[in-house]
Amino acid sequence: MALLLLASSGYAAGVPEDCTQLIVGVAPDWNSMNGRLQMFDRRGGHWIAAGPAWHVLFGKKGLAWGSGLAGQDESGLRKKERDGRAPAGIFRIGRIYTYDAQLPDGADFPFHQVTGADAWVDDSRLPQYNRFVTIDDPAHPPAWFEKQKMRHNDFAYRWLVEIRHNSDPPVAGEGSAIFFHIRRGVDRPTAGCTTMAERDLVHLITRLRELQKPCYALMPSAEYARNWEAWNLPPPAQIAALP
Repeated sequence: MALLLLASSGYAAGVPEDCTQLIVGVAPDWNSMNGRLQMFDRRGGHWIAAGPAWHVLFGKKGLAWGSGLAGQDESGLRKKERDGRAPAGIFRIGRIYTYDAQLPDGADFPFHQVTGADAWVDDSRLPQYNRFVTIDDPAHPPAWFEKQKMRHNDFAYRWLVEIRHNSDPPVAGEGSAIFFHIRRGVDRPTAGCTTMAERDLVHLITRLRELQKPCYALMPSAEYARNWEAWNLPPPAQIAALP
C-alpha cells in the first residue's frame, strides 16, 4: 500500500495538523449522486486506510463547492440552500445527533439525544440559520419550528453526524443542515447530505474518535486528483474501488 508522508511544518490549507482521522468521499463527477466513502487514520505523518470503501449517495443534483477547511476559495459551482447538491471540500465533523439514549457499542464521540424541543434551522431569514437550537416551550413553539424540528421519528434520521459546512460563521443562503445519515433507498439521493446503509453509518460512528479531530473530504475524482497533495489528503492510489 502506498503511503503519504506529510509536511511537518503545519498545513496552510486542507486537512489540518490536528486531524488524524479522515473520511474521504469521491464522486465520479460534479453531477453524480453516487460515490464511495473510505476512512483513514494518520500515523506518524502517514495516511493509512482503516478499511474498505463502501457505497454512498450524495445530492440529487450532485456536488458543488462548499465552505469549510478547503473548497471555499475554489472557482466553479457553489453550494446554495436547496440546490440539491452536496458540499465539496474539506470539513470538520461536529456532534452526533440521535433518537437513541446512547451511541452504538464501541462508539466514543460527543453526541446529543434529540428531543421534541430541538431544531436545526434551514431558513436563511432567521438569525439562527444553520444552527442547532433548543426552544424553551415545545408546547408553544415559534412559527418556524414545525418545518425545522429534528424529532420526526423518521428512520433515516436515527443517526445524524454533523458535517460542518458553512458553520464558522454561517452565511445566509449558502447551505445548511448537512449530515451523514441513513439512506432512504439504494438509489435515492439526498438534498445535500451524504447517506449510506445503516450498517455502514453505524460502522463509521463506532470508529469516530473525538481526540482525533475527524474531518470529511468530499469532491469529484478529477478534483481530488488535482488537490490531494496540496490539501494533505491520501493519494488517489490509496482510494479503494467499491467491491
